[in-house]
Amino acid sequence: MANVGTLASTMAAEEPVRDRLDGPSGPRPKKVFSRTNIIVYGTLFVVAVYYALPLYVMLVTSLKGMPEIRVGNIFAPPIEATFQPWIKAWSEACTGINCDGLSRGFWNSVTILIPSVIISIAVASVNGYALSMWKFKGSEVFFTILMIGAFIPYQVMLYPIVILLREAGLYGSLTGLVLVHVAFGMPINTLLFRNYFAAIPEELFKAARVDGAGFWGIFVRIIMPMSLPIFVVALIIQVTGIWNDFLFGVVYVRPENYPMTVQLNNIVNSVQGVKEYNVNMAATLLTGLVPLVVYFFSGKLFVRGIAAGAVKG
Repeated sequence: MANVGTLASTMAAEEPVRDRLDGPSGPRPKKVFSRTNIIVYGTLFVVAVYYALPLYVMLVTSLKGMPEIRVGNIFAPPIEATFQPWIKAWSEACTGINCDGLSRGFWNSVTILIPSVIISIAVASVNGYALSMWKFKGSEVFFTILMIGAFIPYQVMLYPIVILLREAGLYGSLTGLVLVHVAFGMPINTLLFRNYFAAIPEELFKAARVDGAGFWGIFVRIIMPMSLPIFVVALIIQVTGIWNDFLFGVVYVRPENYPMTVQLNNIVNSVQGVKEYNVNMAATLLTGLVPLVVYFFSGKLFVRGIAAGAVKG
């Protein structure tokens, strides 16, 4: 019996040693500098540099004086940084017959942007809600017409819209341009909202109907609180498209109502006097600042909304 006990204790003592000799259990940890990681991160780094380099050149050029720019080293940081090009681009550069910079165009763009975004998102969200949960007779035909409108080139409809705005007495005004942006933003936003709402469990809708909630009650109390990502997607799409628009701005409004992008074109393409590259770069950065800020603060929700609303339904 003593021999049996000694043998058992010896085997028990050898088991941890055997486990250590066999090595750790579980999957082998991945190497940080594996071939796959080097290729993936190397490619991402090259792409990031490719897209960031023009922005860097624009930024450093906008902070240089013209004598330093004439040296020709576009990649060198400014020796003596100056914000005078930014001040001139904002309030002094000539954008035609006026020399008040981009400030007037900025406020015109804000006046166009806010109502266009609010109205288009509000109407498109209700359209998508009705087409996904309150289907009516002819709803598919209505949706098909909207989708056809999303793929018609803008240039084809320029002249007919000019006639419509002229007959309505809105041609040349900011109100007419707001209506144009609302109309052209409707199809794609309706598609996004419809697909997103179609992925919401139908049981929630039926339970709300049983409890006596109506069309607007369900939309405001149930659908909207669950749909923040897709509202952010629509917001970014509309803000980017409307703020960066040049074609509609130059066609449908008078010179005193030109948006910021049209004034930027007038500054950059001016042939009078010396070509001030620092002012041009500063004006370009000022014009692109609003969409950049919007996307910077809502980028994560944008990705979530695209993933949820663009591939379902």
